[in-house]
Amino acid sequence: MEREPNRLLQRLIAESGFTHKGLARRLNELGTARGLPGLRYDHGSVLRWIGGQRPRDPVPALLAETFSLRLGRMVGAEDLGLPVVSTSLDLGQEFPHTWREGVATVTALWRGDAERRGFLLDSGFAIGAGSTGALRWLTLPTEGRPAASGPRRVGMADIAAIKEVTRSFGELDNRFGGGRVRSAVVKYLDTAVAPLLGEGSYAEATGRALASAAAELTRLAGWMAYDLEQHGLAQRYLIQALRLARGAGDHGLGGEILAGMSHQAVYIGQPAHALDLARAAQLSARRAGVFALLAEAHVVEAHAHALLEDRAACADSLHEAELAFDRRGNGDEPDWIAYFDEAYLSARIAHCFRDLGDGAGTVRHARRSLEMDGRYVRGRVFNLALLSAGLLEHGELEHACTTAAEALELAAGLQSVRTRSYVTDLRRRFAPFAAETPVAELERRMREQMPALWPGGR
Repeated sequence: MEREPNRLLQRLIAESGFTHKGLARRLNELGTARGLPGLRYDHGSVLRWIGGQRPRDPVPALLAETFSLRLGRMVGAEDLGLPVVSTSLDLGQEFPHTWREGVATVTALWRGDAERRGFLLDSGFAIGAGSTGALRWLTLPTEGRPAASGPRRVGMADIAAIKEVTRSFGELDNRFGGGRVRSAVVKYLDTAVAPLLGEGSYAEATGRALASAAAELTRLAGWMAYDLEQHGLAQRYLIQALRLARGAGDHGLGGEILAGMSHQAVYIGQPAHALDLARAAQLSARRAGVFALLAEAHVVEAHAHALLEDRAACADSLHEAELAFDRRGNGDEPDWIAYFDEAYLSARIAHCFRDLGDGAGTVRHARRSLEMDGRYVRGRVFNLALLSAGLLEHGELEHACTTAAEALELAAGLQSVRTRSYVTDLRRRFAPFAAETPVAELERRMREQMPALWPGGR
């Protein structure tokens, strides 16, 4: 649909005497002065705004301030023909029906998060939003062409850059925890990826590749929010990552995101919801023919059964997970599932045995899980905590304490709320043995290395 020219903005430019190039330059300078360096608007940007394109925030506010300073009177966004657009409190919870709606939603989510909007940071987990997202993922008709004809040409180099950023930030997340780098990921999404999606020019093939790359990075930002136990925000990111994967036509990546959503549901104690999401992930994994993903989806289903204390169903799901794992390809799996090796599968199985109260099974699989890639520092903390819990259940108190101390040593260097929660869980498990010397020493070390776990400090 053809846009209406913005005549109010055109009149203000004429009244102020700005050239298009001069207005863009002043806008960029004001942005730098207001703590927003890196704005690169030019005369072409101004022409597009006059032509009816609405600039992204914070441009309307900066334009209003620029004209106010120039004309010596207060100029508001409405005077520019750019009225303030209110942000819906359920931003990101809806799985959009169309590609363009999806782009508008995810870029608004990134911007709101970058601005640290309170309603996002404080939002709660909504089971209905996750269920609706999974249902639409499975039933939405094949995506129309994810193409656009904006002023900025998008090439494969842009997509390669997003993938490399995702890889680099993923490694940092695993080594240091989501709290160290999440704000940088969100800033990159907002300032580098959003313009490609919203203002880019790309044909269908490039659009699908762009959608896939954006989905992976959005998923990572959601996973980092989950690691910080910002569960409502994490859910919104994962739903929008799922929508981007639909735009890419990538059943495998969509299944991986659904498995992650199931993982989160298990963690927050919603096993029935986790079952639904895990089964949706299984359907996607079969469509994509990615057997490592199918194994992941079955093992997270098994964990949900364990929380529901259904031993038989848990055993059945674990058996299916092992069968799928044995069918995985040798080196031909997608990069985003590369972490799912025998050690990771063993860790997920150990979680099941821990929650079923089976100490011997927990110890057996937790020990196998420690034969893992050393780059996954946070994962090693989780696996050591699993082993410690299993040893305690098995009656090996002193060994359990030394293993917990090893986990604590690594956990102290991470900015990960989930890691702190694993340590808190161990404290609860050791509490009945508080009078024992090894436990008292472990408690002292916990207070020393992670004082934040004690309200009021040490």
